Amino acid sequence: MILVIYAHPYPKHSRAGRALLAAVDGLPGVEVRSLYDLYPDFDIDTASEQAALLRAETIVWLHPIYWYSPPSLLKHWFENVLARGWAYSEGGDALKGKRCLWVPTTGGDEAAYTPNGIHEQPFENFIAPIEQTARFCGMQWLPPIIVHGAHVVSDEQLQAKAEEFRARLIAIGRSATQ
Repeated sequence: MILVIYAHPYPKHSRAGRALLAAVDGLPGVEVRSLYDLYPDFDIDTASEQAALLRAETIVWLHPIYWYSPPSLLKHWFENVLARGWAYSEGGDALKGKRCLWVPTTGGDEAAYTPNGIHEQPFENFIAPIEQTARFCGMQWLPPIIVHGAHVVSDEQLQAKAEEFRARLIAIGRSATQ
C-alpha cells in the first residue's frame, strides 16, 4: 500500500495539489490522508496515523513549502506520529525499510532558487531536513518530485508533473509486488 500524507492548509486553493491528487485518485493500493481535513484543530489521532503508516510500504509526503519547510500541521504530525520508541531510537523501527517519496510544491519557480533568485539558494539546500527525517526513521529515501511555481506553471507543465507522480506511484506499486 502507498500512503499519501497530504498537508495543505488551503486545499481548495491549491491548483497543484488538486492536479497531483487527481492524477492518483482511484489508483489501486493508494490511500490519501488529508491532514488539514482530518485535523482542522491540530488534535492528531496518533494511534490512527501510526496504524496507517504500518499498513503502508511507501509513504508520500505531499505539501506546499511554507517558509522553507512543510506547513505547521505536517511538522506537528512529524512531532507526534514519528515518536521515539516507535519511529526511531531503541525499539523505534516501525518505519524501517519503508520507502519515502517527498512531493513538495513551491510558489517560486526554479529561477527563484538560484544565487540571483529571490531565495538566493538552490532548492536542494532545503531538502536535507525532510530527507534526514525519513532516514532517521530508517526509511529509504526516494528522489523527490518537485513542482516549482505551482500557482504560475502552465497547465501543460502541471499536467506533466501530475503524470510523473502517477507514473512513479504505479512503478513503486509494481516493484512492491515483485
